[in-house]
Amino acid sequence: MKHLVEENLQAVRQQMALACQASGRNIEDIKLLLATKTVPLEKLQIAIQAGEVLFGENKAQELRDKFPLMEQSKQVEWHFIGHLQTNKVKDVVKYVTLIHSVDRLKLGQALHNQLLKENKTLDILVQINTSYEESKFGASPETAVELVEQLSQFETLNVKGLMTIGKLNATNEETRHCFRLLNQIRTQIKEKNILRVEMDILSMGMSGDFQVAIEEGATMIRVGTSVFGQRYLPDEYYWNENTRIDD
Repeated sequence: MKHLVEENLQAVRQQMALACQASGRNIEDIKLLLATKTVPLEKLQIAIQAGEVLFGENKAQELRDKFPLMEQSKQVEWHFIGHLQTNKVKDVVKYVTLIHSVDRLKLGQALHNQLLKENKTLDILVQINTSYEESKFGASPETAVELVEQLSQFETLNVKGLMTIGKLNATNEETRHCFRLLNQIRTQIKEKNILRVEMDILSMGMSGDFQVAIEEGATMIRVGTSVFGQRYLPDEYYWNENTRIDD
């Protein structure tokens, strides 16, 4: 198993390098975040031993179970990349350095309230539904700027950029449009010079489309199956495609 995970990591890094070469970008400007949904701890340990430090979870319960890895390696950094319900905020903020999926004002308020209690701040990304798919969470592109402005009012939240999920089961060009749109929204927000808002991070691209995402400006890609192998559960378990819960 160790050999396979290491080989997969090497292959992903090579694909990243090719995408950078094709788009005239520096690979040092793109971070690889390993999506750990349902991945057993022994595989995560292999990735850590191979030098990986960024890990992202979709579920609060799994995050809590896997967090002890942080104590074993001080370099490990956990992000939350799944849909976050307000009643799970307390369970998540104690473990992560960045939440990728802030998609509504109510969630921002819940995060702010909890962070005030803990006397801390937290970096966040604003999730945008660039594919306009009803099955996906995320603010609409049309409301993105307004949401960022609203979230910027919470002094405990540091808006660091944007996140999106490419259109599922789509052609490269359809997916490319999603990523290009996110980059355009980032430009719009940067031009407004909103106080305490940075747009340094574009989190976009997963195992099936991260090369396209890099070509369109991704600064962070979220890769799981290409490194750890196929997951045990279907996508709707992670993205709530069939069971949307808005709170």
